[in-house]
Amino acid sequence: MGGIHETSASLGFYGDDLDPDEITIALGARPTVGVRKGQTWVTEFGAEKVARTGSWRVVAQRSPPGDLDGQIAGLLSTLTDDLAVWNDLASRFRGRLFCGLFLKAGNEGATLKPETVLAMGSRGLCLDLDIYGAEMLD
Repeated sequence: MGGIHETSASLGFYGDDLDPDEITIALGARPTVGVRKGQTWVTEFGAEKVARTGSWRVVAQRSPPGDLDGQIAGLLSTLTDDLAVWNDLASRFRGRLFCGLFLKAGNEGATLKPETVLAMGSRGLCLDLDIYGAEMLD
């Protein structure tokens, strides 16, 4: 089995009552996107959207070849290690790591190290995976 052709990863918190400034202060880093419910924001492709819920997101640079473990570890390394902060946020908002896996062939795979999985779980983050077949690369 070969490695994943390309990966993307972002870490975010979501909720109707979410204040992006609060998350920024708590985690110690500015988001790539931070918006309150009902506010507008601009996508990476230039489209203007109205937020259906509040969100605070940091995005890792896309990685060809795929390095999902490195992207997740990199995102977490820029934020506080204080698990009390993470647990408070996870109890009030939906925390998730959103990852895209872009396959070039039918049998590619990725591995997450135990310490990465532990770091995600101890911070109350769920893992969402979107897997795209080779036809999506064209």
